[in-house]
Amino acid sequence: MKIHEYQAKELFRSHGVAVPRGEMAETAEKALAVAETLGYPCVVKAQVHAGGRGKAGGIRLARSRAEAEKHISAILGMTLVSPQTGPEGRRVRKLLVEQGLEIRRELYLAILLDRECEMPVIIASCQGGMEIESVARDHPQAIFRVHVHPASGLFPSHIRTLAFQLGLNKAQQQSFTVLLAGLYDLFLKSDASLVEINPLIVTAGDEVLALDAKVNFDDNALFRHADIAAWRDTLEEEPLEVEAAKYELNYIRLDGSIGCMVNGAGLAMATMDIIKFYGGEPANFLDVGGATSTARVKEAFKILLADPNVRAVFVNIFGGIVRTDLVASGIVEAARGLDLRIPVVIRLVGTNEEEGQRILRESRLDFVTENVLAEAVRRVVELARGA
Repeated sequence: MKIHEYQAKELFRSHGVAVPRGEMAETAEKALAVAETLGYPCVVKAQVHAGGRGKAGGIRLARSRAEAEKHISAILGMTLVSPQTGPEGRRVRKLLVEQGLEIRRELYLAILLDRECEMPVIIASCQGGMEIESVARDHPQAIFRVHVHPASGLFPSHIRTLAFQLGLNKAQQQSFTVLLAGLYDLFLKSDASLVEINPLIVTAGDEVLALDAKVNFDDNALFRHADIAAWRDTLEEEPLEVEAAKYELNYIRLDGSIGCMVNGAGLAMATMDIIKFYGGEPANFLDVGGATSTARVKEAFKILLADPNVRAVFVNIFGGIVRTDLVASGIVEAARGLDLRIPVVIRLVGTNEEEGQRILRESRLDFVTENVLAEAVRRVVELARGA
């Protein structure tokens, strides 16, 4: 789960991580009142779940009331388009208005889970304020990494190592020590999957603080954090993914034209791979799960067909725990209740396979059935192309 910058900074404050003074506003009047309270210069920042806001015109410096009014009017309600939003962009419904600061240096700092080493890793760089992916690609020597064993925790030596690599002086090191200790504490206690500050700034007064804040959480741990789960902003998420979550369906929308309904994450990944191997493009990842039901299959089918980019649907079910006859019943029920105008290729193999095939046949609906995976994929790719 993602949260907004203003929410992340509230979490930062609660863990002793220094951030600029500021407040969120949902109206132009409130935003201007915050700017007047903070004084000038101040910064007006769009609150959307995407990076690249500055280059997209979503972060602007106001040196006076007139400039603040102008920037607030321009950003609030705009459709912000950046590489992370896609061409459709994101509508700005909230602003964060913050104090302006005199910046001496811009750094980068993040904590995430290194799954290969099975422990948290702290990543830092002297080149903050820019895309860290570009820095890693063009200047890999500028990226510093320190792994922290979860059993022993964060040591002062970890912090000193990073402070030295970032070139911080003694006064800055004291501020950095408090900040990094708080950030690591936040990462562990909130079950975060990513905590990122870009840029982490050094002010003219040698204070180190988080000018930006990004925190992602492990969805599977949100039951332990009702306060954080309450921050979820579904308006910032893909509508079909939000709908799928209501039925405990694992759905991620992609850019292709072949809608996929599969049981099991491994089979779903393999299905997408073979679709691409035969020249097609999957429109989604959709895992209906191992213990599914007719109702869940019906909702999954409706979600697939709600994507206007889908030109054909491929149902690939291997019945181990899941019964293929239940899947077949759900497909038939969904198809009869919808205006089905695109081809559907179905592969049902496994538990109650014969009964599932019988249900599909007797439905007299225009499905294409094929038990050989390669043939089924070839057929759905052809159909998606209009063959």
